[in-house]
Amino acid sequence: MSFIHKTNQDVAQLIDANLDRAREGLRVIEDWSRFGLNNKDFVIILKDWRQQLGQQHYEFYKRARSTSTDKGAGLKHPAQSNRSHPKEIVAANFARVQEALRVLEEFTRTTHPELSKISADIRYRIYDLEIDILKASNNKIRIEILNSCKLCLITRPHPQLLKTISLALKAGVRMIQFRCKEGTDSENLGLAKDIASSCKSHNSLFIINDRIDIAIASNADGIHLGQEDIPIKIARELVGPEKIIGLSTHSVKQIESAEKEPCDYLGVGPIYKSHSKPSEKSIGTDFIKKVANQINIPWFAIGGINKVNISEINRLGARKIALINAIMSAEDPYTASKELLEKIK
Repeated sequence: MSFIHKTNQDVAQLIDANLDRAREGLRVIEDWSRFGLNNKDFVIILKDWRQQLGQQHYEFYKRARSTSTDKGAGLKHPAQSNRSHPKEIVAANFARVQEALRVLEEFTRTTHPELSKISADIRYRIYDLEIDILKASNNKIRIEILNSCKLCLITRPHPQLLKTISLALKAGVRMIQFRCKEGTDSENLGLAKDIASSCKSHNSLFIINDRIDIAIASNADGIHLGQEDIPIKIARELVGPEKIIGLSTHSVKQIESAEKEPCDYLGVGPIYKSHSKPSEKSIGTDFIKKVANQINIPWFAIGGINKVNISEINRLGARKIALINAIMSAEDPYTASKELLEKIK
């Protein structure tokens, strides 16, 4: 270990501090990957990096440690108190690790080249891992909202579309599905971006119906597809692992098939005759009673549901409801949304 004789006390203390900083930051990210994301692959990578750095953390560096003379010990920044969500904590620790690795790479290049190389290798690889973990964290947030969502508003053309959506969100609707069936693509993309912004401010999901291109362009939370649309596996390749994919189903066979696909939720219906799709045959309330406890992923009952029949659908086992006209046609969308939400137990 010839580097010991080439490294002065100040630099040794600096290296010790940044090895601690990098290893601690990696441990924070590792534990989030383990307990928050349940992702074994991330854990294996992070644990290996911690071990590599630990093997280079020689006693010589540790003996240079001096908290009593370290003027930066205990210093905090106000930003540290504002990290209320795990995603923010993880992002901050990625930055912490990257900065520490850069310091190690620079200060050990001639005196401890093995540590310098390890630091450089990890630093370059961690940029890609950060993107993957933050995407997985985004997906976790979206799934949490999906699981807590009781009411999904599906849009139709409306002279006060944005206002109606805003009032529904304020009332507690946690998911908006935008059906962009009319107008130009440019107009629909503009509306999608506005709705996405409104949903984000209310911590609610924004889903695009059918149009993957508009979903990607507007950075929507996900896409909802029908049985005749692009296959789920291809849709997943296009939107990535962090986005939500929903699928409309109309039979037990379709539900069983959908549960084998990489989709996150189902629409089940139409329960009653629907004004939006009058040609589709309703599956009836008995179907809901039959499948309510057999579906293993989140699902929404849909089709002709309103303030009169929503309680019956809920009583039969549907804990999530998707609807259009009960809110879109209401004179007071806020009150209508509130009343509907109160009926879902």
